[in-house]
Amino acid sequence: MSWGTELWDQFDNLEKHTQWGIDILEKYIKFVKERTEIELSYAKQLRNLSKKYQPKKNSKEEEEYKYTACKAFLSTLNEMNDYAGQHEVISENMTSQITVDLMRYVQELKQERKSNFHDGRKAQQHIETCWKQLESSKRRFERDCKEADRAQQYFEKMDADINVTKADVEKARQQAQLRHQMAEDSKADYSSILQRFNQEQWEYYHTHIPNIFQKIQEMEERRIVRIGESMKTYAEVDRQVIPIIGKCLDGIVKAAESIDQKNDSQLVVEAYKSGFEPPGDIEFEDYTQPMKRTVSENSLSSSKEGKPELKFGGKSRGKLWPFIKKNKLSLKLGATPEDFSNLPPEQRRKKLQQKVDDLNKEIQKEMDQRDAITKMKDVYLKNPQMGDPASLDHKLAEAAQNIEKLRLETQKFEAWLAEVEGRLPARSEQARRQSGMYEAQTHQTVTNCAQDRESPDGSYTEEQSQESELKVLATDFDDEFDDEEPLPAIGTCKALYTFEGQNEGTISVVEGEMLSVIEEDKGDGWTRIRRSEDEEGYVPTSYVEVYLDKNAKGAKTYI
Repeated sequence: MSWGTELWDQFDNLEKHTQWGIDILEKYIKFVKERTEIELSYAKQLRNLSKKYQPKKNSKEEEEYKYTACKAFLSTLNEMNDYAGQHEVISENMTSQITVDLMRYVQELKQERKSNFHDGRKAQQHIETCWKQLESSKRRFERDCKEADRAQQYFEKMDADINVTKADVEKARQQAQLRHQMAEDSKADYSSILQRFNQEQWEYYHTHIPNIFQKIQEMEERRIVRIGESMKTYAEVDRQVIPIIGKCLDGIVKAAESIDQKNDSQLVVEAYKSGFEPPGDIEFEDYTQPMKRTVSENSLSSSKEGKPELKFGGKSRGKLWPFIKKNKLSLKLGATPEDFSNLPPEQRRKKLQQKVDDLNKEIQKEMDQRDAITKMKDVYLKNPQMGDPASLDHKLAEAAQNIEKLRLETQKFEAWLAEVEGRLPARSEQARRQSGMYEAQTHQTVTNCAQDRESPDGSYTEEQSQESELKVLATDFDDEFDDEEPLPAIGTCKALYTFEGQNEGTISVVEGEMLSVIEEDKGDGWTRIRRSEDEEGYVPTSYVEVYLDKNAKGAKTYI
């Protein structure tokens, strides 16, 4: 099958058909371009979506991503970001392998088509010119034949007329012969042109046109093959990213399978565990038999005759716990104690450990910076033209000062951490006063206030009416407390945990330490103990194990 033989007379239709083929190719190019734009837009939207739900740095959201479910969600966001990247790859590959290539091919195709049809029109014009020459020689031959016939007839008429001179007859004969010769020449010319035209026409329909149409056919078939290959490439570009997209989806599935509900539950415990123990049972106080009161009440009333009993209520209670009001005032100041003493033991340990780790990282960073400056100084010493070594001395000194400052800071927090973990004995009240931490207690936050005010079961030990008494000072409590006669010991106790008594009215104890009990828990979660004649205060009841002795009013204090 050849267009040159089958469609030898369809030049115009072939011209229209090939133009339609180019239009189809350009239409496909436009389709691919729009697909690449969609892929880019989709990738951009996916990236924006992933970025929108990423946790913000240095925010509470970032802390929440320690849970496995949140980690899985974060992995999903990262996988979606990679997923978006594959759609960008699809767009890039389609642009480079299809769109750009086809646009260049279309330009070449248009040029080739123009050249082929130009040759076809040139062949048409040539055969038309030959046809016109043939028609012209034919008409001239016909005219000369007619003229020769008229001249022959005129000669015969003159020759038959007796009245015509011999000269006229001779002239007519010569004219007839001339016309006859002209007719023979026209005949020969017509015959020659006809033969040449027939040859040109045969070559036109059997050689030129078939060759031109064959080129056009091959051009059209290449276009069809090219668009088919482009469609295959279109599918292959998608298929190439399927394994990577599959890995992204597998990553999401793996992240989902990594969710551990037990681990998340344990993290909740670690995040909010206070370290306190639940309060014990509240003893029954029988008010119907005044003589059978508890040992602590009897000892308290017998040692302080005529004086009002110290209870956590009314004005005496406000005098006994002035630090509660100070902490209410510090709530407005918004300060946080440096040693995190406002937190429960377990949470305080974590905060201190985190602070130590951060300081160690800062020390390492400063040391790296110092080493870099030292190396630069060595380079300057070897190559003075690069810089002045002395110009780096102040930077080295500054780095050394920063390192020393950070080390002292680290030692301070490590000491507090050791106290919490029970590795070092708790600091005395005098040492805290010397370090300045005693005065800093007035700037503690509301969490500090809440800890000191609450018993281990979360109940408050101060009445609501005490909110207005903000002018009570620590010295009032100290003076009143010092003027009172020391209470006798009613038993002993053993510290189960280390307690940092940072607030007035409390006392610090170390795990395993033995102390004297001078007033047992009245149901508010606090027990009053004594270490020496001049050092006594309250500790959480859940932090000590109490051994009461009814006959131990004058018992010796055990340290």
